[in-house]
Amino acid sequence: MSKRCQVTGKKPSRGKSYSIRGIAKKKKGIGLNVTGTVKRRFLPNLVKKRFWFSEENRFITLKLSTSAMRTIDRRGLATVIRELRAKGQKI
Repeated sequence: MSKRCQVTGKKPSRGKSYSIRGIAKKKKGIGLNVTGTVKRRFLPNLVKKRFWFSEENRFITLKLSTSAMRTIDRRGLATVIRELRAKGQKI
């Protein structure tokens, strides 16, 4: 499975990691210099979570970000599942 939240659609984003050398000007140096950059990925905080779906009398397993779990607490599981099925996702 891909690293994507089923509810919010969060996915890995790209960025850079910087290597820095030198002594800071505060410490009487000539300043910090970036000596190298490396591409990296920022991964979403995903959790595989099982919910009891009382309308269908069964468990539903979803791959969610932790912020999506808070969304389900606020709006309710039934409304979130209904919207996912309207988008065409199989659950």
